[in-house]
Amino acid sequence: MPWPFPQRDEVLIRVRASSVNGTDLRLRRGGLGLIGRLQLPLTPGFDVAGEVAACGPAVTAFRPGERVYAVVGHGGGGAAEYVTIRQSRVAAAPQGVPLAQAAAVPLAGLTALQALRGLGRLRPGERVLVYGAAGGIGAFAVLLARLFGAHVTGVARASKLDFVRELGAHEVLATGEADLGGRGGRWDLILDTPPALSFARVEGALTPGGRVISTKPFPSSPAEVRASLHRPQPRFASVRTAERGLDLGLLTRLIDAGELRVPLDRTFALEEITAAHAYAEGPEVRGKVVVTVDESPPETR
Repeated sequence: MPWPFPQRDEVLIRVRASSVNGTDLRLRRGGLGLIGRLQLPLTPGFDVAGEVAACGPAVTAFRPGERVYAVVGHGGGGAAEYVTIRQSRVAAAPQGVPLAQAAAVPLAGLTALQALRGLGRLRPGERVLVYGAAGGIGAFAVLLARLFGAHVTGVARASKLDFVRELGAHEVLATGEADLGGRGGRWDLILDTPPALSFARVEGALTPGGRVISTKPFPSSPAEVRASLHRPQPRFASVRTAERGLDLGLLTRLIDAGELRVPLDRTFALEEITAAHAYAEGPEVRGKVVVTVDESPPETR
């Protein structure tokens, strides 16, 4: 690949690790609808952790040698030795965890945070259901919702329910056995992380002010369109992760304070990225999968 040089407000990061996200898996399988303006061939990897190697002339927030992590953006490129990223997407990495663990945080952690507190407007004491609670986004959502004072129900495969309990869920339900179509208004917020739920199916399980937040890119049915236009607050919304370094900074502070754990399942070397993808889309993954890059000194270029 061409050697990357930081421009203007870009930071050149020496990548130590990059996580595998659902976006990587869908793109690799040919989910071209997600690509939009992207061009092939595409280097996967949408978040990274590493050290600042160089800074563009307009960078004010970082200097070479600092430990950082970041969301790469829609162009991908994190599964590499070096990548350039605008400084607004970068934050100081947590000091209390290895960079291989920190790499599990940016995209999944931001998505969960922004879904719960941004779109979801989560308040202490509310009842939250996380569908897909053992996945990357789902695991962070359980941890954060509990941290923010919510009563959390996690839905996952039966074999993963012990893991979801360990994350802090107050209740757990097995996928396929959970009655989410019933009436009674049990939950104030339902976060659909795979995404696999339709609004029509779960509407009856919402409280009068309840809402569904989904990771699908846009409403996919007339019921979801109507719910997204509901006032004063939408009853359905799609989370589109904002690449904000300030939000990453909050996650850093929570991790370093010991309030938020990083749900890392397994790490693979970059040369094993095929196996990393296979494991990440398998039935038993719990939390995040990370690809590590050789930590030997960079070559002279």
